[in-house]
Amino acid sequence: MKNSNTSTPAATLDALESRIAYRIAARLSERADALDGDVAERLRFAREQALERAKAARAATGTPVVAVTGGAALLGKGGGWWLRLGSALPLLALAAGLFLIQHLHTQAQIEAAAQIDVELLADDLPPEAYNDAGFVEFLKSSPLD
Repeated sequence: MKNSNTSTPAATLDALESRIAYRIAARLSERADALDGDVAERLRFAREQALERAKAARAATGTPVVAVTGGAALLGKGGGWWLRLGSALPLLALAAGLFLIQHLHTQAQIEAAAQIDVELLADDLPPEAYNDAGFVEFLKSSPLD
């Protein structure tokens, strides 16, 4: 069964942007009556200037002007490889952090084992004494300095 909606994703996006723009304009219009006269006049003047600039831009390019906000302005229209790179960077930082933590943990274990080996080898007792069950009982029962 075919989808009855034959509009393209670009048309759907344009329709969604238009609905959002109308909702924002309606909200702003609701609050416009409560503004001071001076503020309302400045807003009217700024709105007229913005409309004139938009008309001039459309006439110069021959294409409709699309407002781009937020990070999309830096990434371009579709984002492309900048968006993919920006999405991959946190993942790479996480992987590098986990690798660093694992490396530091392993290094700490190696240093602890080396310290124990140094203590054993520098001691007067031979290493075989530590395997003797009687020696372990001696260590547990007698207080050491």
